[in-house]
Amino acid sequence: MNEWIEIGRIDDIPPQGSRTVGTAFGNIAIFRTLEGRVFAVRDRCPHKGGPLSAGIVHGNRVTCPLHNWVIDLESGDACAPDEGQIACFPVKVESGTIWLRLAP
Repeated sequence: MNEWIEIGRIDDIPPQGSRTVGTAFGNIAIFRTLEGRVFAVRDRCPHKGGPLSAGIVHGNRVTCPLHNWVIDLESGDACAPDEGQIACFPVKVESGTIWLRLAP
């Protein structure tokens, strides 16, 4: 599955907000930073599986709402001292439309 999937308009996600997309790979969280960058990651914290889409976005990171783990949205890595990683997915914005690729 290497095709780009249209997700919606960037204006549908507020700055520092998120939306979720259900896929065959599970829920994917689409985040928009205050600077307008867009990231797509598995919507499941590596710690206890909390919904990252319900977390607080700050910079290029999100804080899990369950136990305050901080996840880097660019790499999917948990920030020290925590350890773990989530899957990241390619995402792009063209003419205000968000596209997601469910790359293996």
